[in-house]
Amino acid sequence: MSFNKEIYNNKTILVTGGTGSIGMEIVKLLLSCNPRSVRVFSRDESKQFFMQEELKNYENIRYFVGDIRDKQRLLFALDGVDYVFHAAALKHVPSCEYNPFEAVKTNVLGVQNLIEASLEKRIKKVIVISTDKVVNPINTMGTTKLLSEKLVAAADYYKGANKTVFACVRFGNVMGSRGSVIPLFKEQITSGEPITLTDKKMTRFIMSISQASNLVLKAAEYAIGGELFILKMPTIRIIDLAEVLIEDYESATGQKGPGIQEVGIRPGEKIFEELMTLEESKRALCNDEMFIIPSIVNQMKDPCQYYGFRIAKDGNYSSENAPRLNKKELLKLLQTEHLTFD
Repeated sequence: MSFNKEIYNNKTILVTGGTGSIGMEIVKLLLSCNPRSVRVFSRDESKQFFMQEELKNYENIRYFVGDIRDKQRLLFALDGVDYVFHAAALKHVPSCEYNPFEAVKTNVLGVQNLIEASLEKRIKKVIVISTDKVVNPINTMGTTKLLSEKLVAAADYYKGANKTVFACVRFGNVMGSRGSVIPLFKEQITSGEPITLTDKKMTRFIMSISQASNLVLKAAEYAIGGELFILKMPTIRIIDLAEVLIEDYESATGQKGPGIQEVGIRPGEKIFEELMTLEESKRALCNDEMFIIPSIVNQMKDPCQYYGFRIAKDGNYSSENAPRLNKKELLKLLQTEHLTFD
């Protein structure tokens, strides 16, 4: 998936959560677009230090220590900005279950702070990253991110004469991102510990970091206001992932890999995920790469508003019934993303 680099030429862009796995990849992509400046906004000064070392050859990147819970800090950081990509969030399901109001403060109140600050500073476009866990949510993380989606859609409705465009991008599981299951499985394998598998029936939608980041920038290109963008992505069985990584380790090292221990699902986890609700699918549009769910508030249903998109088939888009990678295909994808032991 390619995006139009010209959009960001000589522009100033802010990336919240810019030191995270997705945020950093977005920053790197933006730096290839000849922007006036890319601003990294995050609360982790240590990650910012290491990022500065990695990207020290760029003179058009700026680092802002701050928290999206602090609206005044956001206002300072947004001064003179054209585009905002919002990747900052509390996103680990068990952590949010045990600390629910912290999730509310970041994923809900923080998003509202960003909306209000962006309207005040008259930003051109604000793209907010969401998750497939918002669909029929059973956990705090999914519920708070669903609220953030609703806030973004509503903001595009009540902004009045303000020209700021708000939209969301809904992700599946991002392979190799910080805190994701692949680094955990690999660490367990190399240490000789059994892989801790929550449930052998568990399935997930997956996407690479590069796919996720390109989708975010592509969404900014298409966004008219209030939409949800979703990449068409395959699913995997988590047990297949564990077995492929063990087999790859054995092939790469000649050593026998560990076993797999089923430990039960964690607080707030689902056996399978969904990309969109049945109601959302009834108004969804699609092309070969992605879905667009137009805003229910603004009632934008005409596919002609989005060149190259058509009305999508309605139905249940679940990791239980979506196209699934077999183990050979999964291994090839892991190799492509440099996530194997070679």
